[in-house]
Amino acid sequence: MARLYLMLIVLGVLGGVGYAGYSYYTNTQQKIETLTANNARLETAVKISEESVVTLQREAFENAKRTSELQKKLQKAEAYGDSLRRKLRQLDLLGDALNKPKDLEGRMNGATAKLWRELIDESGGTGTDRPLPGWLQQDTDTRNASNDTNTKDNSTNSSSTETD
Repeated sequence: MARLYLMLIVLGVLGGVGYAGYSYYTNTQQKIETLTANNARLETAVKISEESVVTLQREAFENAKRTSELQKKLQKAEAYGDSLRRKLRQLDLLGDALNKPKDLEGRMNGATAKLWRELIDESGGTGTDRPLPGWLQQDTDTRNASNDTNTKDNSTNSSSTETD
């Protein structure tokens, strides 16, 4: 009888060890499955993060280049503005308006027409193909040499008025 009890105890211990081993194995397999799924998600997240970093670095480089270009254009525009301010200080517009109003009017009309042609050109039109109207005073002694001197009038602009 003692053998029977001893055998039952040994079978109970072996059964307990076997159940513990089986339980450990199934638990470990579940953890492995969970960790594998989590690892796949993490690898995907890392891949997306690395792609985002590369994209952000590329965009930062392009933005720095654009900023540099804009800075250069701003410096040019500021220099042009300074040049215009210098020229305006040198001109005596009030004296010209009082002493030579026709001459001033012609210069201003010519400059305005030239500006409009340049704006049309910049926006995709063909503004430089059209000559300045003949009613503009072009051949004056105070005319700036950089302005257009084309006085041929091929336009039939009925909205313009001729000045005396």
